[in-house]
Amino acid sequence: MAINSKAKGGRGERLLVNELKKHGYNVRRSQQYCGNTGEAMDIIGLQGIHIECKNTKVLRLKEYLAQAKNDAEKANKGNLPAVFYKIPRGDWVTIMPLEAWLTLYGMSDISDKDELDEVGE
Repeated sequence: MAINSKAKGGRGERLLVNELKKHGYNVRRSQQYCGNTGEAMDIIGLQGIHIECKNTKVLRLKEYLAQAKNDAEKANKGNLPAVFYKIPRGDWVTIMPLEAWLTLYGMSDISDKDELDEVGE
């Protein structure tokens, strides 16, 4: 990885940590405190979520999702894989495999599979 890419990745991780902290989440960069410990997750602190943070101009979705899924499986902690991507000069977006999203949604208090509202009919 080129030095500029590594620096940009670190900046992206710090930006995401700050954004999540603004929303009340106690998160931190994994490399910042631990050095290279084998912890593949970029950011620690969102319980149940394996975070892969990307701050690039080009979105290589298939590659990023594969990395998040592979790293989450290797960690064997049952975390759901998620890619947090910073759109250049834009918002953060979160990308998850459908099965992971369905698991997360199913655990939320807003999901109710048995009730359809007027929009869902």
